Amino acid sequence: MGALKYLGILILLIGVGVLAATTAGDTSSNTMLLLGLALIICGYLAHIFFNKNSKRIE
Repeated sequence: MGALKYLGILILLIGVGVLAATTAGDTSSNTMLLLGLALIICGYLAHIFFNKNSKRIE
């Protein structure tokens, strides 16, 4: 469960990378912006979920 604890942060950082690539690439496609937003929200929720469960198990 130790490595799974950081999965939410990893997903969140991938979402930030998608948003940064969209900004740097001069094409602000709504699909890429929505994908970045969805990844950030999912990463945030996964971080909360996995941290609550890891504290309960330990």
